Amino acid sequence: MCGIVGYIGPRTAGSMLIEGLKRLEYRGYDSAGVAMMDDNGGGLQTRKAKGKIAMLENALVASPLDGNVGIAHTRWATHGQPNECNAHPHTDCKGEIALVHNGIIENYSALRKKLQSEGHTFVSETDTEVLAHLIEAVYDDTLEDAVMDALRLVEGTYGIAVVSSKDPNKIVAARKGSPLLIGLGDGEYFVASDVAAILQHTRQVVYLDDGEMAVLTRDGYHVNDLNAVRIKKGVSRIDWDLDQIEKGGFDHFMLKEIFEQPQTIENTMRGRLVESEGFSKLGGLNLSKEELQHIDRVIITACGTSWHSALIGAMMIEEHARIPVSVEYASEFRYRNPIVTERTLCIVISQSGETADTLAAMREAKRRGAKTLGLVNVVGSTIAREDDGGIYLHAGPEIGVASTKAFTSQVVALALLTLKLGRLRDMSVVKGREVAQAMMKLPEQVQEILDRASEIEKIADEFDHATNFLYLGRGFNFPVALEGALKLKEISYIHAEGYPAAEMKHGPIALIDESMPVVFIAPHDSVFDKVVSNVQEVKARGGRVIAILSEEEPSLEGKVDFEFRIPKTIDMLYPVLAAIPLQLLAYYIANKRGLNVDQPRNLAKSVTVE
Repeated sequence: MCGIVGYIGPRTAGSMLIEGLKRLEYRGYDSAGVAMMDDNGGGLQTRKAKGKIAMLENALVASPLDGNVGIAHTRWATHGQPNECNAHPHTDCKGEIALVHNGIIENYSALRKKLQSEGHTFVSETDTEVLAHLIEAVYDDTLEDAVMDALRLVEGTYGIAVVSSKDPNKIVAARKGSPLLIGLGDGEYFVASDVAAILQHTRQVVYLDDGEMAVLTRDGYHVNDLNAVRIKKGVSRIDWDLDQIEKGGFDHFMLKEIFEQPQTIENTMRGRLVESEGFSKLGGLNLSKEELQHIDRVIITACGTSWHSALIGAMMIEEHARIPVSVEYASEFRYRNPIVTERTLCIVISQSGETADTLAAMREAKRRGAKTLGLVNVVGSTIAREDDGGIYLHAGPEIGVASTKAFTSQVVALALLTLKLGRLRDMSVVKGREVAQAMMKLPEQVQEILDRASEIEKIADEFDHATNFLYLGRGFNFPVALEGALKLKEISYIHAEGYPAAEMKHGPIALIDESMPVVFIAPHDSVFDKVVSNVQEVKARGGRVIAILSEEEPSLEGKVDFEFRIPKTIDMLYPVLAAIPLQLLAYYIANKRGLNVDQPRNLAKSVTVE
């Protein structure tokens, strides 16, 4: 969601901060701002603007700042409308303290009333402004002492960076529930909510954990807890390249990431699939063979696209490992007193590894005694650091807000886990080899689909003015219907719903007419014949049918208006292949509507608030 960048060093901070904010645009935002120590004697100065970073750049051109210490922010509105007043950084009454903040201060209302009674004047609608005034109220000696004292009074989540003209050669950063890291450069230091903001300048980073605070000066940095006890932190190295967060000749990051999927799927499997034995090697699970065999229940918890991959994973595990699986919305999991024991395996799925609801669900499962496995894409993320074990997706940075390559990598990672669990139980070597061999073919099969992307673009030409879509699938492909509908909603703003195909006649059939496109995900799997009946029901009511098929289907002649064929595979892997044309369909429709595909309105890439 919101993005934080801070810099202290010998270079001009303004250009560094704007550059960092641009690297974070993909996270989703509605306003932006900077605060800098002005070397021309102006003290602490802020510039803010509603809208895109270009508007902030215009503000800096009109009223330049010159200094080499500063903080910057892109805001995704929670408390208060998206406007210049509510944009970060926020300052205290005297303009001597400036602060940027990701997260939500839950007791801000009570704190605000108390501070107002003491004479503090507030100018914004945000919860964040409370922090600046609170630091002002307790300020006595140093900025870090004031930040520590203030944070002890705060309830909620935060990733913050603070500067002050009263302690000018310093940035103080702290974290609780919202990601934050320190970048170590050559005689310069950075703070950021996402490594993408600083990758051009350093690969050496220190990840802050909850309850930790970092103090950055020109001479170095140190990390404390909120009781001022020093903490020794390890330095991590970022192993991906800057060109991975560039468009590479594609019009949009989303399109680039769709076309990266042959490689990202292969990267997820590399070194993990033992085709000859029908087995998978997953060294990061940190669970012994005996512990895995001891599991009597699996819970998979996730949000959004990751929840759809979880549904597919649940069907895989139940069918091939014969372990009961429940799939939970992470946002609901810890509020409904779930049944969790020491024999429960809780799998948490998050592309960013920072999704607030998913992280909270994992912590609740651990508290109740479950073993936890994280399926995440970002090395060093909070879930990756706190889970008992996990499977990295190795899909590389995903910049487009609408997840594509992470989804298919999640499904492949769940297939790897299914193979491992299944072979430890009742899955035969023969069946294991069948699954492994089918998985090995996936990258080439995905490339075959992408080579025919123009066929999907032609279909998109017919429907870019549609106002409603219905996506239908059965079995393993019902979650694909949900995912296809979500992609269209996210980036084209067309209302779309995913449904089990057989449920269509229990309500949604009332919506079908000649203006309602219906997308059927209907490869020739074990439930194909049932889907044919559902197609006939749609056509009988004048609906226009787009079908994702896997072979020529005489039974559908005259009943399908548009079709796209995907390669044949085993039932459990069809979701990987079927997702690709649906991603392309959503992309092409949104692009033809002239929309911002990579930064759809109101959405954020990493949802770090509840």
